[in-house]
Amino acid sequence: MNWDSVGDALFGGVSRYGDILALVQNSVWAGAVLGIVGGLIGVFVMQRDMAFAVHGISELSFAGAAAALLLGFDVVTGSIVGSLVAAGLIGWLGARARDRNSIIGVLMPFGLGLGILCISLYSGRSANRFSLLTGQIVSVQSDQLTVLIVLGALVLVALLLIWRPLTFDSLDPQSAAARGVPTTAISFVFMLLLGVVVAVAVHIIGALLVLSLLVTPAAAAMRVSNGPVAVPLLAAGFGVTAAVGGILLAIAGTLPVSPYITTLSFLIYLVCRAIDGVRRRGSVEA
Repeated sequence: MNWDSVGDALFGGVSRYGDILALVQNSVWAGAVLGIVGGLIGVFVMQRDMAFAVHGISELSFAGAAAALLLGFDVVTGSIVGSLVAAGLIGWLGARARDRNSIIGVLMPFGLGLGILCISLYSGRSANRFSLLTGQIVSVQSDQLTVLIVLGALVLVALLLIWRPLTFDSLDPQSAAARGVPTTAISFVFMLLLGVVVAVAVHIIGALLVLSLLVTPAAAAMRVSNGPVAVPLLAAGFGVTAAVGGILLAIAGTLPVSPYITTLSFLIYLVCRAIDGVRRRGSVEA
C-alpha cells in the first residue's frame, strides 16, 4: 500500500477546497434536505419496525431507475415509480408484520435481479450504472435540487398532517384502531411517503446505502432520548450532520462521498449507543 496515494486520496483537494466547495453547493443543499426528511421519517420507520421495508423499497426503486436508464427515460421518475409500486404493494398486502416481511423478502431479490438485468443491457457510460448503486450526490444539478426540495417539502407537509394519528398508530396500533383511527389508510399513506423519500435517497446516495440516512440517524436519536419532540429533532440533526459532513469531508480528497456519509452516520450511532450504555449503568448503580 502506497501511503502517498492514500494521503492524496484523503487530502489531495485541500489546496483547492474553496473552489471545489463552490462547485458542489447544490450537493450540500441536497444533503441537508435529505438529512432532514430522512431523519424525520426514519423515526416512524424505527417505531413501526420497518427498517427491512426501507431496503426492500430501495431495491424496487433501483429496478425502476435502471429500467428508465435502459429505456432512455428520466432516472428520477423511474426511481419514484419503482418505489411507489413497492411501497404500495407492501402497504396493501402487508398489514401484519409477518405478511410484510414475507412480501419484502419476495420483492427484494426480484427488484435487485431486474435492476441488474437492466444495467447489464445498458450500453452507455458505466458511471451511470454505478451511480444507481452508490449515488451521485456530488453531481446534483439545479433542476434535480429543485425536484428534491419540492418532493421533500411535500413529504414534510403530508407527514405533519398525519403526525399525531401516525404516532398513535406506530406506538400502539391496537388502541389506535379501537379509538377509531383509520390505521389502514394511515399506514398506506405513510408507505407512499416513505416510497418517495427512498426514491430520492436512492438517486442521491444509491440503493446500497439508503439505510444510512433513513434508519441510522433515527436509531441513534432513540438511543439518547425518548421525547416526542427531541427524537425527531435529533434524528434530523444527525441526518444533516452525516450527509453534509460527509460531503464536506469528501471534497477534500478524491474518494467517493458515500463512504464518508455512512461512516459518519455509523459513528454517530456508536456515540449515542455509548452514551445510552453509560446512562443505563449509572441508573443501575444509583
